Amino acid sequence: MVVIRESNASNLMKEEYDEEPGEVVESAPPLKVGEERILGSSAIKKKLLKSGRGFELPNFGDEATIKFVGCLLDGTTFAEGDDNNFKVGSGKMVSGLDRGIATMKEGEISLFTLPPELAYGEAGTDGVPPNSYIKFQVELISWITVIDVCKDGGVIKRVVVKGEQTGKPCDLDEVLVKYVVTLADGTLLAKTPEEGVEFYVNDGHLCPALAKAIKTMNRGEMVNLEVKPKYAYQGGNLNHDHNSHVIPQNSVLSIDLELLSFKPVIGVTNDFKVMKKILKEGHGSLTADEGAVVTVRYKAMLKDGSIFEKKGYDGEDMLKFVTGEEQVISGLDHAVMTMKIGEHAVITVDPLYGFGNVEVKRDLATVPSSSTLSYEVEILDFVKEKEPWEMIGSERVQAAERKKDEGNVLFKNGKYQRALKKYDKAATYVGEDGSYEDDNQKLVRSLRVSCWLNNAACCLRLNNFQAAIELCSKVLDIEFYNVKALYRRSQAYIETADYHLAEADIKKALEADPGNREVKAAKNKLKQLQAESKKRDAKLYSNMFSEMTKRLKLENVEEREME
Repeated sequence: MVVIRESNASNLMKEEYDEEPGEVVESAPPLKVGEERILGSSAIKKKLLKSGRGFELPNFGDEATIKFVGCLLDGTTFAEGDDNNFKVGSGKMVSGLDRGIATMKEGEISLFTLPPELAYGEAGTDGVPPNSYIKFQVELISWITVIDVCKDGGVIKRVVVKGEQTGKPCDLDEVLVKYVVTLADGTLLAKTPEEGVEFYVNDGHLCPALAKAIKTMNRGEMVNLEVKPKYAYQGGNLNHDHNSHVIPQNSVLSIDLELLSFKPVIGVTNDFKVMKKILKEGHGSLTADEGAVVTVRYKAMLKDGSIFEKKGYDGEDMLKFVTGEEQVISGLDHAVMTMKIGEHAVITVDPLYGFGNVEVKRDLATVPSSSTLSYEVEILDFVKEKEPWEMIGSERVQAAERKKDEGNVLFKNGKYQRALKKYDKAATYVGEDGSYEDDNQKLVRSLRVSCWLNNAACCLRLNNFQAAIELCSKVLDIEFYNVKALYRRSQAYIETADYHLAEADIKKALEADPGNREVKAAKNKLKQLQAESKKRDAKLYSNMFSEMTKRLKLENVEEREME
């Protein structure tokens, strides 16, 4: 069986079509005025008399306003209604009409022909004989979207004005809202100033229902909330602010709520010690990323709001720096790498990503030790590094050499994590997916191997022994007797107590380079560790044997006593 659906419906519902198991669902063009079609397998016929507006359709549970005329197949009218309000799917109308209305757009007029089982059935009703096919001409004037916010009936949201479809606030975001709170009898409990109130969603405000509802709203959306007592109080206590009365216990609240705007707040680092609040969205989809040359203007402030540094204001030069190069504090560096051109944000930086527990003198003030910092930053421009696929072969080789040299400098300065990133980047420039001139092939392979080996050295310093083993193994797959790879892999095996594998690598390395001092030193260290391991094992086995002997003696004594 094939079920035909209109392809322009943005929120089709399962209930609307009542598919049977195994049915194949195909899309079809929307109905044209005057066209009639069966809706799914339900035997409901729908004829479009007037097209509606937009693409959205009401869901079951939404509150619709309709005009309708019900008649028999011979044209005899048995029911009609003007501006009737009802909940779609509530059973107030016959089930076939509920299903039909759920396929309509605002302003649409359609004629539905319903079979008896989806109409008044065997019983019939006033004016409708038993087992009758009937028709309903329906105009969908409007509907209000109704959402059960908490899925338990505790907070019912009715959408009065739809907002911009640009995303909803999250827990960390700062929102600006207006609201009026009343009881069922109209008693005013709380009202915001005309300009609204601002707060962070996860901090809560007024009552638990507010934050829960706000997270389902778009900018500019206006709703009415019906709030049951469970969500009207904070922790069982009455909660009120300077502009509200005490909420009577066990009251059902009515809240008219408007989300004026919100500022997204993002955790830049996984530990949420660098946070970014977006004041103005940037344009495009690209962010600065690591290695970009960025131009920014900023004000740097302490917790009390005092400015200790600024760039790009009052005729001052903008700040230009390369991301990921530690040219600014770590927190600012991390945050700027997430920003788009034109983006304006406030960045809050924990001391861990700022100046730490050191007092620092800056341009306009001294930053006390362990200070939380705030940067108001606007990114004016950035130039990203070329990606490997944007380069010809010779450019990729030059870029790889440059990144490798930068990594070497960092390695010598003990900055192994940053050096590792440089070697990684260098290796991507000379990856196997590139096309290179014949005279560059040997250099490309040498660069690739060198980057893997240097990366393995970084991993050893960072105690990431498994990664070091994998990198050295990649080298040995193409250079079986590469002494550096064998030596560094043996170091990683020693650290992970894989002494047999370490011994095999050292043996191969000495076969290739018998006089290598580093490998000889590794051999001596391994022998010492193996000897210590044998002693520990011997002692362990000796203790186990001694304990076993004691138990056997004790068992023999007990047996003799029993005799």
